[in-house]
Amino acid sequence: MRQTIGRLSIYSPDTFGIASALYELGGMTVIHDASGCNSTYTTHDEPRWYEMDSMVFISAISEMEAVMGDDGKLIRDVVSAAGELHPKFIAIAGTPIPMMTGFDFKAVAAVIEKKTGIPTFGFATNGMEDYLPGVSMALEAVAERLTLPAEEKVRGGVNLLGLTPLDFPLDAPEKIRALLEENGMKVLSSWAMGSSLDEIRDRSAKAEVNLILSYSGLAAAEKLKEKYGTPYVIGVPMGEFSQAVIRALMESAEDGQNRNALPGAAEESDTVVIGESVAALSLAAALKKPARVVCPFPDGHGIRDCGAVFAPDEDSLVQALTGAETVIADPLFAPAFPEGAKLIRLPHTAYSGRLYDREMGADIEKIVQLLGKE
Repeated sequence: MRQTIGRLSIYSPDTFGIASALYELGGMTVIHDASGCNSTYTTHDEPRWYEMDSMVFISAISEMEAVMGDDGKLIRDVVSAAGELHPKFIAIAGTPIPMMTGFDFKAVAAVIEKKTGIPTFGFATNGMEDYLPGVSMALEAVAERLTLPAEEKVRGGVNLLGLTPLDFPLDAPEKIRALLEENGMKVLSSWAMGSSLDEIRDRSAKAEVNLILSYSGLAAAEKLKEKYGTPYVIGVPMGEFSQAVIRALMESAEDGQNRNALPGAAEESDTVVIGESVAALSLAAALKKPARVVCPFPDGHGIRDCGAVFAPDEDSLVQALTGAETVIADPLFAPAFPEGAKLIRLPHTAYSGRLYDREMGADIEKIVQLLGKE
């Protein structure tokens, strides 16, 4: 029963990670599921939905189709829609129903690509995992098939990888871009918030270094390293930790070596940060006091040897928070806190959806001030 959740929320699923990562790139994402189920994504986990158009559709699989199987209908519908909408690529993402029926995503994607001539991806997500693998496989697919080689590098050029509104506020690309450019670097593309597919396709290989802002950018970074020899740095520039990230970027651009700018979390502290590994470790590094980091994901969803505690279920999360007096986290984690523990609010769209939209964005100085009042 360790996987049973009694008091807490759950993270956005892998299916929504696919849709979020590809949202701004001009493709057509088809969630293979029953009619109406994409409203959960669009109304809860996608803050861009009411301000920016994107071709995110549902296949509207019926009960009879689920029982008997009718892949041909999905193929015909997707081919027909692509003929009218002319997407730059097509992505089909899975849910529990096709998982149970044994739907072959790669085979169907290959058939659709042959019929349309449009690059098509079949992602065997199942809606039962968290969002990080979904974002990761989508960005890796973009790196593998939708980027072009470059004849020369841009001096100080950097790509931002693993940047979606499931983890970051909508103004994050602009703020990170401004910070890096103030320090002599040039942001060529932002994966996948704040850049078009054309920018990602044409500019990515020109970068001297890639910056991984969340675990979900790691697979794409490794693919770009394999294809173009581009090294990467891990870390989110925030607060006083920004300078460590910038130094690592400059060093990696110079010597071509990958670097993890994260110093690692404290093993013992009464202050705890809960969240995705790269962002939480970066925040802990930016604080002026030691902090433990707890990641509510399997340990395969994070940066290894970082000192973080991975707590993939409610029981292990409660245990990991033992002794905590101050917890920096999304408010929906509060039921797992030890009695008397203080909450410093850090809303996370992938966890609480739009409940705390107005509070999105880590104000490091404010958090430091709150810690100083204890």
